[in-house]
Order: sequence, then C-alpha cells, then structure tokens
Amino acid sequence: MSISTTIKTIQDIMRKDAGVDGDAQRISQLVWMIFLKIFDDREAEYELLDDNYHSPIPEALRWRNWATDSEGMTGDTLLDFVDNVLFKTLKDENTYQDKNPRGFVIKAVFEDAYNYMKNGTLIRQVINKLNEIDFNSSQDRHLFGDIYEQILRDLQSAGNAGEYYTPRAVTQFMVDMIDPKLGERILDPACGTGGFLTCALEHIKNKYVKTSDDSEKLHKLIRGVEKKPLPHLLCMTNMLLHGVEVPAISHDNTLSRPLRDYKPSDRVNVIITNPPFGGMEEDGIESGFPATFRTKETADLFLLLISHLLQDGGRGGIVLPDGTLFGEGVKTRIKEKLLEECNLHTIVRLPNGVFSPYTGIKTNLLFFTKGQPTQEIWYYEHPYPPGYKSYSKTKPIRIEEFAPEKAWWENREESEFAWKVPIQVIKDNGYNLDIKNPHTVDFEHRDVAEMLEEYASLLDDLGETRNSLKQELMTALGGEFV
Repeated sequence: MSISTTIKTIQDIMRKDAGVDGDAQRISQLVWMIFLKIFDDREAEYELLDDNYHSPIPEALRWRNWATDSEGMTGDTLLDFVDNVLFKTLKDENTYQDKNPRGFVIKAVFEDAYNYMKNGTLIRQVINKLNEIDFNSSQDRHLFGDIYEQILRDLQSAGNAGEYYTPRAVTQFMVDMIDPKLGERILDPACGTGGFLTCALEHIKNKYVKTSDDSEKLHKLIRGVEKKPLPHLLCMTNMLLHGVEVPAISHDNTLSRPLRDYKPSDRVNVIITNPPFGGMEEDGIESGFPATFRTKETADLFLLLISHLLQDGGRGGIVLPDGTLFGEGVKTRIKEKLLEECNLHTIVRLPNGVFSPYTGIKTNLLFFTKGQPTQEIWYYEHPYPPGYKSYSKTKPIRIEEFAPEKAWWENREESEFAWKVPIQVIKDNGYNLDIKNPHTVDFEHRDVAEMLEEYASLLDDLGETRNSLKQELMTALGGEFV
C-alpha cells in the first residue's frame, strides 16, 4: 500500500472518533504520533552507529515497546496508557534530568500536544497503519516528504490555519535566489511548519555539503522560531524527517523580545521568511521597538526586526502584502529605514491567487542585502501561465514558472515584465514601493475624470452615428419613415 493511501486511511479512521473535531485536531493528532514513530526509526539508526546510545525516552514509552505489536494494547487499556502514562511522562520536565539534548526536543514537541482520540480501538488501528511506514527507508522518507506537503495543504481548510503554508514553488524560488551557503547562520523568525528551513537545508546539502562533518555543521546553523503550537509541532517533525537530530526551533514569539536586547552575536547571515500579515500583535509587543516605529501590525514589525537582525552583508528574503508597499505613517518610516540600511535590490510582484484559497491578497517577494543603502530597485511582475486567469488549490503556482526570473536575475534588462526605479523616485513618492509596471496600461487605476470624459465623447460619437444611419435609411426608403 502506498504512503498516500496509508495516510488517507488513517485520516478516515480518525473521522470515526468522536473526540477529534475538524482538520486541525486531526492533523495535530496525526503529527505527534508520526513524530514518535519517526523518532523511534531514527533511534534505531543511532543505535547502529553508536553502541553507547541512550534514549531520552523511558524504555517502556519508546514506540517499539508499546506500539509495534499489532495485537498489543488496545481499547480502554491503550487509551489509559496514552492519556495517563505516555503524555504525562513526556510532558514532565523531570523525565529529562540527564540533560540529553534530544530530550529537550521531545519535551518541546509534547508541551502543546494533546491526545484528542477517545476510542482506544481506533487509536490501535491508526498505530498499526503507521507501522507500515519505515522512516529509515530512503524511498519511504522521500515519499513522505510529498505526503507532508499534502498534510500542510489540508490545513488550508482548517479555518485560518492556512497561514502556516507557503507554496513550495515560492519557497524554492526564494531560497534559490538567496543561495544560502555552508557556514552561514540561517534564521526564519516566523518559521511555521519549517518550509523555508528545510528547503534551505536541502539547497545547501545538494550544493555545498561534501562530508558528514559538513552535515553536522549545517544542522547547527539552522534556527527557527514559531509561536503557535500546531505549526511548531509540524516544524519539529519536519526537521527530524530531514535528518536534524536536535532542531533549534524555539516555541516563542520573536517579536516579544525588545530590539535593544539583541547582541551582535545574535545577528545572522540569512533570513528567509513569510511572516503573518493582516494581523495585529497583542498589547505591549510594540513597546520593544523604538517609539517612531511602533505599530501592532505583524508584517511591519517583522520587516523592522529582520533588517535589525541581519549582519552587514547578510541577505534577506521576505513575503509581504501590497499594503506594506503603499502604506503610510509608520509603514513609511519603516520603509525609509530599510532603504537606508539595506540594498533592496529586487521586488518580485506575484499575481492574485498564489496563496489561494485562504487569502486573495496580492503578495510580493522582497530581496535585500544589509549594509549599503538602496540606489535603485528592480521590479519583476510574475505573469500567469498561458490560459490561467488565477491560481487555485488544484492549479497552484509551480517552480517551473520562475525560470524567466532566474534567467533574468544575473543579467538584468528591462522588458514587458521587468523595470527599475531609482531611489530618488521612491523618495519623491513618499517611499511608496507600489510601483506599477510602466510597460502595461493599468485600466483599474486610471483617472476617473479622464474616463468620464472619454465616456461622454463616446456617447456623442454613437449619437452622431445613429443619426447618420437614420438619415441614410430614410433616404433609401424615399422618406417613407419620419
């Protein structure tokens, strides 16, 4: 049976359980179980490489000792074990007194995990299906990467949980253009489920990693922060699946730390992120930022934070909505600071529907380098593929569509999709970065008075044509009609 069929079967089993309410709970339930299964499979690998390996999980609670026997615990016995032994123990910090760093990973995962299922027989059925997957098999691990993407897409139907998912094509394109390298410190301060981090891992692994020492070095330089429980759990699982033994993923709100508390040692080489936009931070968060830049709008605060955390020469890539580009007030001051401290060299303008179905807001990909002021900004307007009028869940944006941008990136020339704007024009325009493509006519934003004048002229022309035709018809009929 294929992994996709196995996962679908598991989800169908969960739908029978009265305790699981909706997609978000079903996914959360599935992920903590997958995490324990992956962790156990990884431990089997560690034990082969290290005779002295010691698990941070108490022996009786290791997956292999309670879950692998298909005829083992079930019904109320299994439910009682999961609720009152497994979860209570793995949530208890006293369980990890030996300071094994992998223990902190387990504790971080289970801090906000819950067992929603109330039927022990159904739990046993789910466990038995999971045991059909071998996460030490390179084929299963590769295939599960695709299933993981599907799990994230399923979040789109779980209310606003779709904010956790950035289309794979966008993630891949941004990482390719930023080109993180081995030895660079990489941060996603709003990492969600870890899409940018795992994409950066694979990019560096494929391009720069040559030895096991390189891999170990790489894993220590990847860092993320996520404040919501479900995406944090997904991110930890995702990183483990990608071979990171002790993921440096904090369960926290990056914005809650005042800017003044960051030291030079906290600065990084690369930041790639899609921060939440359209939301407001809780009262008091903005007090950690300088008075002139204080706002509760999440995307604005992240833009300020990112430019602060990059070291000189560091590279940033961020997804932002149109509102940040043309916004005024505090937004203007934040953009002015960004352009003074960083070279905002490229803005890729994405069309509607890229983040469909959970938001129709137009988005932009901003790329900048810290340390030098902006002299000019290049814009590239990403077009729809031929025959498309929008993107959708069944027709998402694809990485192949970014081939023209990649070809243009190192050899830039103006075209029907690309144009550049000097910094003085930006300044004179009040730091409005919402610069329309000059090579196309934007009918939606034409002057209303001009359009009314054209309409009146068109009506006059129609009237003259009608009168002329009427006269010709009367003449042809010998004046029979008046």
